[in-house]
Amino acid sequence: MSAEAGPPAREAASPARTLLTDRPELYEARFPDPGRLAGRWAEDCLRRHGAGPRVLDMGCGTGRDAAHLHAAGRRVTAADLFEPMLAYARTRHPGPEYVRADLHGCDFGRDVFDAVVCLDSALLYCHTNEQLDRFLSCCRRALSPGGLLVAEMRNGAYFLGRTDLLDSAAPAEFVWQGVVHRSVTTLTVDRTAQLLRRMRVWRAGGGAEPAVERSAWRLLFPQELRRFLTAHGFEVLELHDGPGPRTEPPWREGLPPGRTADADRLHVVARLARP
Repeated sequence: MSAEAGPPAREAASPARTLLTDRPELYEARFPDPGRLAGRWAEDCLRRHGAGPRVLDMGCGTGRDAAHLHAAGRRVTAADLFEPMLAYARTRHPGPEYVRADLHGCDFGRDVFDAVVCLDSALLYCHTNEQLDRFLSCCRRALSPGGLLVAEMRNGAYFLGRTDLLDSAAPAEFVWQGVVHRSVTTLTVDRTAQLLRRMRVWRAGGGAEPAVERSAWRLLFPQELRRFLTAHGFEVLELHDGPGPRTEPPWREGLPPGRTADADRLHVVARLARP
């Protein structure tokens, strides 16, 4: 397992722009989800816990999951920091209301949603305790009493003593519009900052210069996350490592939530306490 020195403080201010945030069509080609597994999992959580129809999808990306929730009958507001993602979502996945917002400092008003959904580790772009507090405060203001927070992310506990995701670079290759895109991804743990850092090197076509991208996620541990949620007035209803939309085997309809929090993904459903 390798470790890196912490970056200047301003690096943690917002999620890093990447080739995929600027090219949403490329994102969907690299990470296809034709069965809308993440959206179906989120809808299942909302339905099982009796959430109302007003939903905020925070960190909506290309809008696939938000559009699925909309098709399921929810009134969805979908927020992301990156304008190319939002423009693409409005065109390709219409239905939700798409707005630009930063999860480090969002304010949607008071009592305007019945649930907040935060998928694909978007919550982990809160790199510091202060950023996480600001996001959870936003959720507390925006949710009606009894509202739900549903989130899915990497599990910091997985990296306690495990190095299988860190020991070697992970190559990937896909073809989009006749061009071969290749990437090599390396993960390292910054223990001081409690971050999982990612370096991804992209090559497109035969002669293009490689593009190097760096980003990071907060490594949150299950009991640490439980403590943050409790401090912000949430009751944790589920906190487990699977099954979920990015587990192996993946979640499918009818599967109950797990009882452990040991694998590499973490899933949480929490309810805002009523006055």
